[in-house]
Amino acid sequence: MDVPANRFKRAIKEGKRQIGLWVALGDATCAELCAGAGFDWLLLDAEHGPNDLRSLLAQLQAIAPYKTHPIVRPRVGDTHLIKQILEIGTQTLLIPMVESAEQAANLLAAMQYPPRGVRGVGAVLGRSSRWNRIPDYLKHAGDELCLLVQIETQRGIDNLNAIASVPGVDGVFIGPADLYASMGHLRDMNHPDVLAAIERCIIAIRAAKKAAGILTSGPCRAA
Repeated sequence: MDVPANRFKRAIKEGKRQIGLWVALGDATCAELCAGAGFDWLLLDAEHGPNDLRSLLAQLQAIAPYKTHPIVRPRVGDTHLIKQILEIGTQTLLIPMVESAEQAANLLAAMQYPPRGVRGVGAVLGRSSRWNRIPDYLKHAGDELCLLVQIETQRGIDNLNAIASVPGVDGVFIGPADLYASMGHLRDMNHPDVLAAIERCIIAIRAAKKAAGILTSGPCRAA
């Protein structure tokens, strides 16, 4: 038994476009229903959705038989919380409100075992290692983890080039709602200044050779 391959991360490296769906109801049956709908990924939201570790675990188990890839967004990029989320089997994280390169580097460290990082070693108790049934899990687990950082504030935009340049950050995801609020245009995501800022962000992310992502409700903007 090997560490499960992270298909989402591999698709990013191959430059493939991936379309996903937010899942925020905290219910395993809803997650399984969405898992069969053909999306490349599903985002299990614990920042704004009513999710805790147990509900996230149930949804990961429900999604597991399907091709869609689960991504978890925790409420905050806390080292101890990240450890628990990884140990229930998550391989891709979207961390909200990232505003500096230092913060991004600390998130990477939280996801990796020493000497590459500071992730606590307790894999024998984790679903991620199949309860220690995966040989050399501690050695290879980090290779299949994917970190997406979310830019949602003016400060994040100001530091975007430095954030995107951090080795190990796989993608940068723009959070438009908090971004237009941060820029002084609450509830006006069509403001020209906001749209221009988003376009500049996407150009900068791609220039850094990182995957660019954004939440949108319309097919035209998704294109």
